[in-house]
Amino acid sequence: MQLEEASPFGKWRSLFWPIYRWELKKFLPIVLIFALIAFNYNLLRAYKDSIVVTATGSGAEALPFIKVWAILPGAVLLTFLFTKLANRYSREKVFYIMISLFLAFFFLFTFVLFPARDFLHPTELADKLQQILPSGFKGLIALFRNWTFTLFYVMSDLWSTAILSVLFWGFTNDVTTVSESKRYYGVLTTGANLACFCSAQVAISLNLGQVYIPWIPYGANAWDQSILFLNCTVIACGLLTMAVFRWLHVAVLRNPNHRAFTPPQEREKMSMRQNIAYLAKSKYLLCIAAIVLAYNLAMNLVEVVWKNQLKELYPNPADFTVYFGEVMSFMALIATFVGLFITNSFIRKSWTLTALIPALITLIFGGGFFFFTILQQWHVGWAGALFGMSPLLLSVSFGSLQNSMSRASKYTLFDATKEMTFIPLSPDSRLKGKAVIDGVGSRLGKSGGSVVHQGLIILFSSVASSTPYVAVIFCVTIFIWIVSVISLGKQFDGLTTKVPSEPSLIKGET
Repeated sequence: MQLEEASPFGKWRSLFWPIYRWELKKFLPIVLIFALIAFNYNLLRAYKDSIVVTATGSGAEALPFIKVWAILPGAVLLTFLFTKLANRYSREKVFYIMISLFLAFFFLFTFVLFPARDFLHPTELADKLQQILPSGFKGLIALFRNWTFTLFYVMSDLWSTAILSVLFWGFTNDVTTVSESKRYYGVLTTGANLACFCSAQVAISLNLGQVYIPWIPYGANAWDQSILFLNCTVIACGLLTMAVFRWLHVAVLRNPNHRAFTPPQEREKMSMRQNIAYLAKSKYLLCIAAIVLAYNLAMNLVEVVWKNQLKELYPNPADFTVYFGEVMSFMALIATFVGLFITNSFIRKSWTLTALIPALITLIFGGGFFFFTILQQWHVGWAGALFGMSPLLLSVSFGSLQNSMSRASKYTLFDATKEMTFIPLSPDSRLKGKAVIDGVGSRLGKSGGSVVHQGLIILFSSVASSTPYVAVIFCVTIFIWIVSVISLGKQFDGLTTKVPSEPSLIKGET
């Protein structure tokens, strides 16, 4: 089925800004909310890996253990909490409560946990465990040794699940029609990608040069102070997000005279177990879940190996963060280009084709990364000589390219197509399916990759030794992803043919 539809806009406006004037009062606050949430997400993402991977007695081996034994239980608990809150409070109140919980933690970490880390971390006990247990358990011991850093990693990672995926996209899908989404989501992702670029530049500026400011009574070095600046920025952006969200509800969504008004709908109260059972009975929702699982599994399989290589190249946390920020900046520029020139036009032509692109990009660049990494481990020197760089630098560089390209396609094409699939569903189906798929499904994907890494690390003692086996599992995961996209595309096309045209699209209005 062709999703292309006649546009009342001119050629360039249809590409860059397919928004009606009367929609701006609703659309612009949504863009700002998305940008602020994405800014925090990417800023936290740049720091959470640096804090954990470069910590004393830690490394990339700790990441799989954190994602299985800390993040997965945290995601389940958070989804349970969200379900309880959604059954009791309005969508708006749930938004405020969830964000407030995160901001309270980042305040506590900044002014209590991080300054007292040397006192709180059980270093001596961890050293004894390291002597007793096999070397393959180093990552599990690191999780325990640096438990405050582990907690920071968990909350930073869950920000993307709870705030970005469940709260923001759930809210946006509720106030957006299928036809609007084809025009909105490309612009939305462009705004978020620009915010990502800004957050990357902030991360770089906070760590480049390592300038310590003695008159600020916090920390013993520049890295400590960058943690202070990071969390204060996150808290400020979170408070601003809630303020804009409040204005949007008061000035627009509760105003029956505004054309964006959506009357509140009664929703059936459901437990998390009932939500999972509901998802299991729907082939459509299962396909969405399979795509989310496959993406997160594939990315996790690659990232642990890449971050292990990255720590060898940049063992200092500030240098690690600066390089990570540079990778994020490159990714944001690519994603901005895709969001401006590709997302909207591709989605209007074919949902299935657009949704397949992220899977193919991840396969091509992920496969290339594993190829060069395995060559390095097998001491094949011709690849490094061919590109004029050391084998380690070549592996890290190709991994950076893979991370940038895959995430750029995720933040534009993957997110936009995935969120569109929820819109044709009933409000109850959207709430139940999205809470489980984004709240637990994405974490299961990451945890699945971490379980694979855990088993292989325990078996082979290191990330490097297990890389060839990880590469095989990666290819199988991409195949499942592609098959799920094709199946979902057929079902989505069938549903959207039953959705009536958007009544607000008045021909000739610009």
